Amino acid sequence: MSRRVLVVEDDRDIAELLALHLQDEGMEVELKFDGAAGLEAARAGHYDLLVLDLSLPKLDGLTLCRTLREAGGNYLPILMLTARSAELDRVLGLELGADDYLTKPFSIRELVARVKALLRRAEAMAAVPEEDGAPLRLGELVIDPTRHTVQVAGGEVELTAREFELLLHFARHPGRVYSRIQLLDEVWGYGHDGYEHTVNSHINRLRGKIERDPAHPRYIQTVWGVGYKMAERL
Repeated sequence: MSRRVLVVEDDRDIAELLALHLQDEGMEVELKFDGAAGLEAARAGHYDLLVLDLSLPKLDGLTLCRTLREAGGNYLPILMLTARSAELDRVLGLELGADDYLTKPFSIRELVARVKALLRRAEAMAAVPEEDGAPLRLGELVIDPTRHTVQVAGGEVELTAREFELLLHFARHPGRVYSRIQLLDEVWGYGHDGYEHTVNSHINRLRGKIERDPAHPRYIQTVWGVGYKMAERL
């Protein structure tokens, strides 16, 4: 089945190049060149993925991302495109609900790999058998895979899609130690050397949301020199 991708990018040369390569992978691609048109298209059409530049006329990408996430409804995976120097924008974009990011300039090959990985993850999450959707309870932490919610000590915690997938992956394998490369491969869907910092930043943000004392985490623990694990006994 052909996947539909919405690309919102104001540089027409980049947008058309992305469309060409994604179409070569059998995807249907629609292009929008400003944020207002992109938001209208995302609301009106059924897409499997949004490739979103953050620097856009009429409506910036961060506002577009936040608006879509606040609206709820069917979840649309978002791959952000940011300037190399815009670290704050990348962090804000991830906090607002983007699933992944690439900094410009990027290779087309890597972008296609990221798009395919996000689509695979979305398909895998949608295909989780109902019996695997029972809530997981670890101490004060309750993870509901079906409702896509997390509670800590009875209070609901807002997580991005990637943070939720990362936490769910740990919770389903308590005590198992994962290296950063393994997490990139199993949660993000790719294992590129040099992107381990992406795992670190997600885990730090996740700890800040679920741990009472992020400096001394109870749930997601560091195994020095190896990686991370979910505590077995809580």
